[in-house]
Amino acid sequence: MTRAQVRRRLALEWWRHLGVALAPLFILNLLFGADQQTGLLTMPLFIAGLAAMFVSLPLFSAYKRALVATEKALDTADEHDAWLNLARVRRPGLLGASLPAWIAALAVFAGLEAIPLILLAISSIVQLYLYRIPPQLG
Repeated sequence: MTRAQVRRRLALEWWRHLGVALAPLFILNLLFGADQQTGLLTMPLFIAGLAAMFVSLPLFSAYKRALVATEKALDTADEHDAWLNLARVRRPGLLGASLPAWIAALAVFAGLEAIPLILLAISSIVQLYLYRIPPQLG
């Protein structure tokens, strides 16, 4: 598999994961968000969504180390293994970055307002954006 094919596959995986991260929030909000009244769990769920952003910190550090290792392995015999390791390390990071949006999807049932839902979704999008493969790596 060539480097361009690996990059394309990782880019498609990123787009798929972005859809998986945001789809539950949009679908649940569309189906159940209109008639919800504000409940007691709205603030704790919003705070949990904000705290979930910090789950991604150690995962992102591991991803950065894998990126550096992949860059060093370019045009060597270890390049294939470095790409595999990068993909392996990136998956948990993508899941951790998706947590705020998934918590926001649960908060729809508690009646969380639109602005906090949007903020949690945007925080997931920003974190997921950090896990894109940089153009310098190719």
